[in-house]
Amino acid sequence: MNTKLTWKESEEIAWALADKFPDQDPLRLSFPKLHKMITELPEFDDDPNKSNEAILESIQMAWYEEKK
Repeated sequence: MNTKLTWKESEEIAWALADKFPDQDPLRLSFPKLHKMITELPEFDDDPNKSNEAILESIQMAWYEEKK
């Protein structure tokens, strides 16, 4: 993936997480753990402090839908 990801790209972040962590159940993650996983993605390029619970929940649900 050549594009840099920001908090606004919930779907793309979910796809990147699904690719990197195929065996992970996104619904079993705490938001702090999910935040850490997202900010450590090589494609992620945004201010880590700009996330909030709604953004993390959106990414978590998109990841869950991707896995179904």
